[in-house]
Amino acid sequence: MYLTRQLRQLPRSRLTRHIASGNGPHYTTAAPQPAAEHIEIPKRIERSPTDLLQALASTVGRDPTAPHYKYHDDPFLIPMSNITKRTYALSKEAGRKAASWIKEEHRELFMHQEAQPPIEKFAPSMVYTEESEVDASSLQLLISQGELKDAVLVYNLLVQKGIEVSDALKQSLLELVCFYNNEEPLPEEYIEERWFMQNSRRRERHGKTWKDGELAEKLYAAIEPKTPQSYAALIRGMAKYLQCERAYALLQEANEKRIQLDTNTYNAIIQIVSFIKDTAEQRWQMCTSLLSQMAEQQLKPNLGTLNAVLECISTFGNFKLARSSALKVLPEFKQLGIVPSLGSYYYLLIIFCRERAPVSHVIIDILNDIGGKEFKVEHPKDTYFFATAMDVCRNHLHDKALAKRVDELLHTGNNYDLIGDSFKEGIYYRNYLALLCQTESIEDFMRTYDILVPNIYIPEPGIMEEILRAIEINGAVEHVPRIWSDMVIFDHTHRESLLLYVLRIMVDNRPNPELPAQQQLPEQCANVALDMYNKIEESAKRIKKVSFTGQMLGDILTLLVRGNSSFDKATEVFTYIDKQQHRIPGTPADSALFEYVEACILNKAPSQALMALQYAVESNMETTPLAKHIHEGFTLSEVHLAKLKSLVGEGFLTK
Repeated sequence: MYLTRQLRQLPRSRLTRHIASGNGPHYTTAAPQPAAEHIEIPKRIERSPTDLLQALASTVGRDPTAPHYKYHDDPFLIPMSNITKRTYALSKEAGRKAASWIKEEHRELFMHQEAQPPIEKFAPSMVYTEESEVDASSLQLLISQGELKDAVLVYNLLVQKGIEVSDALKQSLLELVCFYNNEEPLPEEYIEERWFMQNSRRRERHGKTWKDGELAEKLYAAIEPKTPQSYAALIRGMAKYLQCERAYALLQEANEKRIQLDTNTYNAIIQIVSFIKDTAEQRWQMCTSLLSQMAEQQLKPNLGTLNAVLECISTFGNFKLARSSALKVLPEFKQLGIVPSLGSYYYLLIIFCRERAPVSHVIIDILNDIGGKEFKVEHPKDTYFFATAMDVCRNHLHDKALAKRVDELLHTGNNYDLIGDSFKEGIYYRNYLALLCQTESIEDFMRTYDILVPNIYIPEPGIMEEILRAIEINGAVEHVPRIWSDMVIFDHTHRESLLLYVLRIMVDNRPNPELPAQQQLPEQCANVALDMYNKIEESAKRIKKVSFTGQMLGDILTLLVRGNSSFDKATEVFTYIDKQQHRIPGTPADSALFEYVEACILNKAPSQALMALQYAVESNMETTPLAKHIHEGFTLSEVHLAKLKSLVGEGFLTK
């Protein structure tokens, strides 16, 4: 090894090594080396900041037992409910906002640039005021950076100072203002706010939000002569923010003036046909008319055209016309070489799989077509596909095999990027878990449950009820302690219906002590019941409080009695029942009192047994079986016997 290292340091042109067989190493003068080949350095490939991290992550895969990387991997900081997931993620983003605010407020502290080349994001942004010295190049820079607020301010300054702004620059500003409706957009780096707030914004925007008579329309009026680009910008902006009638009127005006518009402008109008026309027939007629105008102007449709037409068809109340129209459209676009995106398949699902329409198996054909493929976002509606497909599998077809195919497609390549936002992700897994717990064996379902819960999905109370129903049907009471533990973590303990369901399952499915797997269950169920009792008592101090009922307390009493070491706690619960009987609605079941009396007999507690009998008498419950059981189970003293006779009379033994 030493000799080899020494030889590697010698010039390669002088020596080569030759190992002679059996004689050790010999060295000879090397033959002349051929001329070095020309080496071509490949062109630099543009990489995003996270490409290296994604490459490393792809070698590891997702660990379902670990929280999402955006949360701190610390037991006290791992979110265990939907509320805390949202709170923790937005809190972290709020920290970024605070840092950004400090950078802008105290910009004098951040004027240094240590990075080479300098990183623009780390430097304070330029501040524009009414006194700022600006020119057309300042406006051009702001428009290219997407700084809407500052761009509008600089444009107004230029107008006030009489500085000429070219029509091309006005057109660029018009496009920016129309795209955002003259409202400052949320910065791109705040991805968590987009993830959690997108659905609430969608609910807020249910009608026209276009700002009439504001800067966009003033810029459009200032551009003379009118160009196809100016028409297109204003029409698309109005269509996006649902100023539908005026957008369509501008399209007609452009056609009358023989101004050639582009495909995307027609797409924007086709998308809002349902807001302009009322009936399905009128909408379809207008849609075909617009497509004919595109053909006359030799405009080639694209994917946006296909999805706009399908969106229009999906609004038809006449499902027969909707289906026939969709089946006409798809082959024509296929002939044009337009490949549907996931958004196209989303529209097909809502066209064919309606609640009050005949059952359709179109999703099978869709999965046969796209199964195993990897997709990227090509249309805004692409992120709606997976949640809708899983909803169809559960509610329209009730098909577990199809649901698993959809889930397999979701986890193919980077397709999970198309799950959408937190709202759509929740819908997807809600439908998936609900379907599996209705169609799979409880053991198979619990394996899936362990993978998904809680780091990927946290069941809502409705899904938790479905899971409890599956446990009840299968008599799998051994899973109840685990589910109760999750209910506590997920803050479901204020749901009275869930509490009653858990108690009923444990009471009705009495463990078999002869089975080794169920020997610990009575004690575990008693611990669940006691924990529930304590949680309800604590909830009296909260806004979301649960009130005790007679049935609930009776079930808790039964479970504590069955837990061999819980008699003292059972007595405590019964004492509470007895003292609060005038405030507690309902009464415990007869069987609950009977089992409590049996426990009193085993623990030699005649006073507690007589107290239970007295409660039964005062509550007008059946007392004869209890009295006989107490008389036969105890050797009563004269005092206890007199108490017994005073409660039920002396003739109870003859009944």
